[in-house]
Amino acid sequence: MIYTVHIKVMPLKNLLDPQGKAVLAGLHNLGLGTVEDVRVGKHITLQVNAINEDAAKIVAEEAGKKLLANAVMEKFEIEEIIAE
Repeated sequence: MIYTVHIKVMPLKNLLDPQGKAVLAGLHNLGLGTVEDVRVGKHITLQVNAINEDAAKIVAEEAGKKLLANAVMEKFEIEEIIAE
């Protein structure tokens, strides 16, 4: 069965996010001064062929740990697994 897995990768909270700061400055320049903070991350969608949802989750977790997120600077979270 094919599963669509949505993964969110974000910078760790205690690290500076230069891209987020640039977006925040741009929003303030546009008059959106009520925005207090911006963190910029990645949304990754995997199509996984697995026997069940648990197996698809294991593959997604391995992908996140081994490739998708740099554990020194980022964290990843599996947001959703959908059976197709």
